[in-house]
Amino acid sequence: MSDLASSACEACRIDAPRVSDDEVSLLIKEIEGWDVIDDGVKKLKKEFSFSNYSDSIDFSNKVADMADKEDHHPQIILEWGKVTVVWWSHKIKGLHKNDFICAAKTNEISKN
Repeated sequence: MSDLASSACEACRIDAPRVSDDEVSLLIKEIEGWDVIDDGVKKLKKEFSFSNYSDSIDFSNKVADMADKEDHHPQIILEWGKVTVVWWSHKIKGLHKNDFICAAKTNEISKN
């Protein structure tokens, strides 16, 4: 388990600092397969593939449970055989370390 995956999210305030571009460059290396996207707000995005709809639903539910425990909630797009997860911090309209922590935890869920 990575250091990020074993970390806990901290409460994110509206004045919390976004991660810098240098921090993003370092942290992204710790979360295999994730991409930084920018649709006006920087976000982390990854697609997970499954062999059937039931496995997609199961994975989505596990990510949702983890997100609720961390009090940090992603966009989850559920499709047959595919789940897309997008993390960003709504309050600061960008990336916070919490997003990288939850992306790492999402990767761990996908391995189980």
